[in-house]
Amino acid sequence: MSDDRRVTFRDRDPLARTPAHETALDCLAAGIEAALPERLIRDVVSVQDGTLWIEDADGGVGEYDLDAYDRVVLLGAGKATAEVAAALAGVLKNGSHEISEGVVVTENLETRPSTAGVEVLPGDHPLPSERGVESARRVLDAAERAAPNDLVLAVITGGGSALLAAPADPISVDDLRALTSELLASGASIDEINAVRKHCSAVKGGQLARAAAPATTVTLAVSDVIGDPLDVIASGPTVPDPSTYADALAVFDRYDLDVPASVRERLSAGVNEELPETPTAGDPAFDRSAAFVVGNGRTALDAAASAAADRGYEPLVLSASIRGKAREGGTTHAAIAEECAARGSPVEPPAVLLSGGETTVTLSDAAEPGTGGPNAEFAASAGLALAEGPVGDVDGDAGGDGEGAPRVVVASVDTDGIDGPTDAAGAIADATTLDPDAARDALDRHDAYPLLDDASALLRTGPTGTNVNDLRAIVVEKRG
Repeated sequence: MSDDRRVTFRDRDPLARTPAHETALDCLAAGIEAALPERLIRDVVSVQDGTLWIEDADGGVGEYDLDAYDRVVLLGAGKATAEVAAALAGVLKNGSHEISEGVVVTENLETRPSTAGVEVLPGDHPLPSERGVESARRVLDAAERAAPNDLVLAVITGGGSALLAAPADPISVDDLRALTSELLASGASIDEINAVRKHCSAVKGGQLARAAAPATTVTLAVSDVIGDPLDVIASGPTVPDPSTYADALAVFDRYDLDVPASVRERLSAGVNEELPETPTAGDPAFDRSAAFVVGNGRTALDAAASAAADRGYEPLVLSASIRGKAREGGTTHAAIAEECAARGSPVEPPAVLLSGGETTVTLSDAAEPGTGGPNAEFAASAGLALAEGPVGDVDGDAGGDGEGAPRVVVASVDTDGIDGPTDAAGAIADATTLDPDAARDALDRHDAYPLLDDASALLRTGPTGTNVNDLRAIVVEKRG
């Protein structure tokens, strides 16, 4: 539709210096746009004759007679929660219903939409803050006010783990920040990190649903987690938690983490059965609850593939579940692109290889880590591998752009527009973008951002208002 919001890359013209670069940018933009909340909600949520219909990403459908409830309450947290709330309010209004009470927590309030009946409160990401804790308490209070005949719509999106921060006794906000910083730098997987978060929280791991019970609770999740496990997305505040205190404590030993004493005290008390576990499947808190994934990484990949096909390239989705270290992922993707360019395998060029998922950067092995996020590191690593590989030279006729056009271009972004602790969404690179010696040094120090910035290779969108993990497009031109 003509009024759909568009995603643009700042200073696009120099970034799109060849058809391959332009195609990579178009694919990334199309993927992010498909995952914007206003589009997701419009496609999967509707009100027909007073009935709220919700379609899951896997095809499941839920229906709720809105006239059977006294109130509709909207609660949530995450980077895209304000946008989802606004879209939901629009759907309800078009169906002649309104939100009676709403409280959501997000970041960057100045860029977020306002919605009648919904308080949009501040939080911070990736580290929790005092104001985020106060906002989380407001969400918890609203859940506790929900009556048995209320319908609670819980909007959960990526980033909710940090934004919905309500530390449980005896953990302080400062201790929670220190814990989160240790976890994020450890290289632990998101399910491991969130197992710890859930057992250090008063709201995560199903505890928000417990607070709202016996109201009917319906979760609408925009997934930023590989495989869409509902208990991991935003640390699962409204769904059963399969993890335990013992699981959380084991993460510290597995990664040799130095965590605050209050955290170990709480988890040890839980292991010794001095504290109740988070609610599991079968708990009464979930007797009147359901959950739907309304958007995920596959949403972005499908749209990116369509954009590639529209430009005359053969799209191939390698995986929606790429994980591991960003540097290694960049090298592996470059190797697949080289195979494609040299032998037409796994697809004949011109082609666009696509992948999603979430890679990580482990900082513990760097004495003085620099600046950058996983997508910048991925792009720098791929560019270095291409420079040193069999297609490191350029093809004079590649893409029809004349002398010096690269055969392979790699672009990688975080769909939320924020790659790690930087102002960039990611980066774009080919075999000629970076000096190999400088790239190796930057990667060793996890300092890809300034190197890519100097090369005018960073991709900047600003916060996009969605979050469905990382998205990568590798363009392979045919040999001229």
